[in-house]
Amino acid sequence: MQPPLPVSPVWQRPASPIACRFAESDVDLVVVGAGYQGLSTALHAARAGLSVQIIEAGDIGAGASGVNGGQVIPGLKQDPETLISLFGEDAGKRLLRFASKTADVVYDLIAREELDVEHVRSGWIQAAHTEAALQAAGQRNRQWRAQGADVALLNQAEIALLTGAEGYRGGFLDRRAGVVNPLAFVHELARIATEAGANLVTHDAVTSLSRDGTSWRVGTQSGRSLRAKKVLVATNAYSDRILPDLARSLVWLHSFQIATEPLPAGFDFILPSGQAVSDSRRILVYYRRSPDGRLVLGGRGPMRPPRSAEDWAHLERALQRLYPMLSGIAITHRWFGRVAMTPDHLPHLHEPEPGLLMVAGCQGRGIGLMVSLGDPLAQYLAHGDPGVLPLPISPLRGIPLHRFRRIGVAAHVAWYRLLDGLER
Repeated sequence: MQPPLPVSPVWQRPASPIACRFAESDVDLVVVGAGYQGLSTALHAARAGLSVQIIEAGDIGAGASGVNGGQVIPGLKQDPETLISLFGEDAGKRLLRFASKTADVVYDLIAREELDVEHVRSGWIQAAHTEAALQAAGQRNRQWRAQGADVALLNQAEIALLTGAEGYRGGFLDRRAGVVNPLAFVHELARIATEAGANLVTHDAVTSLSRDGTSWRVGTQSGRSLRAKKVLVATNAYSDRILPDLARSLVWLHSFQIATEPLPAGFDFILPSGQAVSDSRRILVYYRRSPDGRLVLGGRGPMRPPRSAEDWAHLERALQRLYPMLSGIAITHRWFGRVAMTPDHLPHLHEPEPGLLMVAGCQGRGIGLMVSLGDPLAQYLAHGDPGVLPLPISPLRGIPLHRFRRIGVAAHVAWYRLLDGLER
């Protein structure tokens, strides 16, 4: 009997050390959570002259920032015309300009700071498995081309050549996108944030957050206490303990992933140019090549933590459907993480009390979106001008009957997975 596979990501972290320390006096800003959003904001705030303390409950990269698929996709879930319709002409175009540049921000940061992060910028493919999905890809292509984006509509032969996969009718190619090693990236963000002057502690959860005059009092599990003028809660899907109201405004899911052994010679036709892929199914799968030549594939998993290798079996079936020629290739890694979604599939920016800020909801665009938000969030926290923010500040509202959402989401996932199976 084979030993159980480790439940750990395939991504490797860089060797560069990160200095951890706790501020000796009051600070301008406490950042709760050391993921992309928190670290990027801390970096920009520290370089703007603010004193910053980052507090992380676990290890760097233990949450979604370190266990995601590493796809850097610009834009948002909605297409340009929908964003303008939802937010109005001026606000919609401002949000669209911001969202269209999020991949640029990531790759410019990696180059400018010489970060030790494996990366490829060859684009992202949204693969269409039905004629209806291909028509939707055509609309997305038309709208982004009207914005001047470097995109293209792929026919059946072109997508087969770029993916090496079976069963697609065509797709949408966004050449602005790419992939990174997500764990290395979040570690390098932590390194440069601390080098810029931000204080960082890990393995110490924030347990209390309360008003203290015009400031905030932040307490931690280890007994530390600190006053801050402003607080950014950058915990997204992991907000249950510190900010239950934020947690009740989100639907969290588990994203499960698998990685094969490095593909041997003869399989160079699989993603030969290094694009990332997400398909058009209701319960989509996404995949890419890792820096060491593995095929990494992910998708929705059970609402509970995994109990056995069977909880990843749906991903192995998807892998066989797309690449039946890989039937003899071993799966060497399995892992999972929690992600948060908003009911309208848009990122939400909240400030329920003055000086208490939070952004949540990535919808698969977390790397580019959250890293890019760091600069405007830091500007707003420093100066208080909402005009620098690409998103409007919205009320923090819980989802009705939130405690039953997990049951409803699990039922929807099962139903959509059945429908997807009928569309083969």
